[in-house]
Amino acid sequence: MVFSSLTFLFAFLPITILLYFIAPRNLRNLVLLVTSLVFYAWGEPIYLFLMIFTTVFDFLCGLLIEKYRNNRGVAKCIFIISVIVNLGILGFFKYYKFIVFNINSITGLNIPIIDLPLPVGISFYTFQTMSYVIDVYLNKVKVQRNIVSFGTYVTMFPQLIAGPIVKYGDIAEQLGERKESMGLFGEGVEIFIRGLGKKVLLANDIGILWTAVKATPFQELTVLTAWLGIIGFTFQIYFDFSGYSDMAIGLGKMFGFDIMKNFDYPYISKSITEFWRRWHISLSDWFREYVYIPLGGNRKGRLNQYRNLIIVWLLTGLWHGANWNFILWGLYFGLFLIIEKLFLLKWLENKPNVIKHIYTLLIVIIGWVLFEFENLSKCFGYLKAMFGIGGQGLYNGQAIYYLYTNAIIFIILIICSTPITLKFIEWVKVRFKLVGNTVVPLLYFIIMLLSTAYLVNESYNPFLYFRF
Repeated sequence: MVFSSLTFLFAFLPITILLYFIAPRNLRNLVLLVTSLVFYAWGEPIYLFLMIFTTVFDFLCGLLIEKYRNNRGVAKCIFIISVIVNLGILGFFKYYKFIVFNINSITGLNIPIIDLPLPVGISFYTFQTMSYVIDVYLNKVKVQRNIVSFGTYVTMFPQLIAGPIVKYGDIAEQLGERKESMGLFGEGVEIFIRGLGKKVLLANDIGILWTAVKATPFQELTVLTAWLGIIGFTFQIYFDFSGYSDMAIGLGKMFGFDIMKNFDYPYISKSITEFWRRWHISLSDWFREYVYIPLGGNRKGRLNQYRNLIIVWLLTGLWHGANWNFILWGLYFGLFLIIEKLFLLKWLENKPNVIKHIYTLLIVIIGWVLFEFENLSKCFGYLKAMFGIGGQGLYNGQAIYYLYTNAIIFIILIICSTPITLKFIEWVKVRFKLVGNTVVPLLYFIIMLLSTAYLVNESYNPFLYFRF
């Protein structure tokens, strides 16, 4: 089940909200836990037990670490076992095929490859349970003694499948005590509808262009077609993933939770360093806290800092998928972050903003080619077409057709990639309170109506980050 489906919007969500708010306050976590398990089982019934095992296992590890806190050796042993089991499960389901395939390729062996489907959301909920055990071991958070509350944290359906990755410490107090209100619920509905519009009306629409261009043989692509296609994907992945994150944050607010912002208009960035402070913030924050800083961060000299950055970005690439293109993508951005720290940020400092934006977007767009094509030969073939190597020249009739038929949606996407639209809505609310109280709800109603109309004709439209 996905948020952008009629089943979720008009059956699952209303029933969940009704059950949640009629339940006594001390049973509301249980309602969320049960409905979240139903939500997950709807699409992954087999792997539901895997998620339950991970939840119970890490809950017990936390209790045992607390019990043996004064016995450092035992507590450390439990902590290590927890990390090994979590990474082992993630590694088996996500990286087994990749590892065996490469071993067979290098050695000539014929180790059987088991074709196992990837459990949806495993990268996200594994990182969440690991962060809990790590923080309990480091005594950063109090151990959770209520399995229902811990289960709610791990399985909470708003962010279960594709994040944001919520650290236990950020939500611990809310699990025990939170205050729902009509104001917070209304704010959550607004954010949710914005996210739904991003996904259904923007990401899905421009995704049609990328699907058409991607299916075109590289030798038939003009430079303009190739650039239009990958720019389309650049917008698609942003509005798809940030749309999901907005919907997750909005749903959280409906139930009284404050979930961290995951995107902050990354395409307005003026450097790659800034871009990664604005894109998938929860993942960057997780790797910084649990990998980069423990490795020494920037505290032990520049060479060690650069080594730490390469390790973090190698792992970031691997987190996204078991394929060489993701590893290359991670190292690609790690390299540019190092180059910026070496000299490029200083060089860009006094340059016009337009130069900074062009540089950043160019690097990001090329990065999305590495990200999208799992086959490296296809990846480099597409890059060649973008730069006019072996293609069909600068443009042709098809390229012009793609340009004028998508011109309006491109303009809308550019505007919506900036804070302009949201600032304008907030300005209307404050400056014209009476009008704003009528026009703004009407605007959200129209977005909801248009999204619903679109979904009536769509049988399935999963979020791009579901595959991670």
